[in-house]
Amino acid sequence: MATCLSQLYHEHKRGINAGYAKFETFPIWNLPLRHPVNIAYEAATSDLNDVNMIDPFHLEAYGKTTVNYNRDVEIFPVLNTMFEKILGESPYKSPTDMGVNMAGNCIIDDEVTCKAARDEIIRRYYVAMCDHKKGLISEDEVLKLEILMKQANVTTEDRKVVAAALKKEEETGGPAAAMELPDGTILTGKTSDLLGAVSALLLNALKYFAGIDDDILLMSPHVIEPIMDLKVNHLGNNNPHIHTDETLLALSICANTDENAKKAMAQISKLWGCEVHSTVILSQVDERIFKRLGINLTCEPKYSN
Repeated sequence: MATCLSQLYHEHKRGINAGYAKFETFPIWNLPLRHPVNIAYEAATSDLNDVNMIDPFHLEAYGKTTVNYNRDVEIFPVLNTMFEKILGESPYKSPTDMGVNMAGNCIIDDEVTCKAARDEIIRRYYVAMCDHKKGLISEDEVLKLEILMKQANVTTEDRKVVAAALKKEEETGGPAAAMELPDGTILTGKTSDLLGAVSALLLNALKYFAGIDDDILLMSPHVIEPIMDLKVNHLGNNNPHIHTDETLLALSICANTDENAKKAMAQISKLWGCEVHSTVILSQVDERIFKRLGINLTCEPKYSN
């Protein structure tokens, strides 16, 4: 904004009748203040401490209720004065006036949109809890997310993969993970001697999509064990379990000679949009792989023992 106003000043000094507006997607001005989409915006900007609020300037000028956020509302009197100094008069009567935003008019299924927003709020809550566990943020940010969840009327129980992962962990006594597929199917993965829970989960999902029986091995232990040996005995890793990127690389090698592995590899694109929950915080490597695969990942705020 400061850069734009500086340019606006210099353009008018040169006699060029320039103007100023901004494209601001969130919060959506013509949705209710506590619409799940606007609450999801607050959840996404909890680190900035943004707070949605009714635009008092718009209400006074037009008698209409619109939604804006604290930083825009707080700075508007300063912005308005600068417009008057540069242009002679301000073209705007409110912060909402300045925005170019038709996103609210693009919602054709409010129920689906609300569900997606609520899902995002829960995911943001888990991210905040894990970041707090890592020492990256204060507890205040987590508490704010808890308040937003109450406002959106959601709990962690609304994320189906959470209960499934925790149940699998209780049954196996080790870290576990669960995935919800687009058709609502829930798959789980457990920690074994060779694979971590999320690596096992990925393979289980690919087998499901490919129609491969669950008891069929996509990768021979003879392929996995040398990788584990390399990691522990030569690269100094303490955790012998292969990460998701190593799992996919090993699977791609096996696909050259194994028909089932080849079928599984062909299903990777179907992982996009799936929901996953892990009962432990994952490595940065695993987090990056899930992000690249388009999988929405959450984790319990605890480390594997």
